[in-house]
Amino acid sequence: MKIKDVLGSQNATLENVEVISKEEPRQFEKFGKQLRVCNARIKDETGELKMTLWNDEIDQVSQGDKISIIDGWVKEFNGELQISAGKNGKLVKAGAETPAGKGEK
Repeated sequence: MKIKDVLGSQNATLENVEVISKEEPRQFEKFGKQLRVCNARIKDETGELKMTLWNDEIDQVSQGDKISIIDGWVKEFNGELQISAGKNGKLVKAGAETPAGKGEK
């Protein structure tokens, strides 16, 4: 799947996309737990897309990395499409082993 095709996808898989920017992470507390979130932008030859990184994912990804998002969750927020690995998806950095099953994080 390409970035131009994610609109309306529930489980989107994007392979070998480039991280073109990454914002500073933000911390917040929810249900008594400290959580981190960070926005990034990814691109392929068909376009760009906002990506949301959560907790440990933030440390796995840097600007310039090639990544794949397997079974990612796509939604529109504040008028902009964005993707996240979500609960059931997986974020894989290029060169890392591809996961055998869904939902392993």
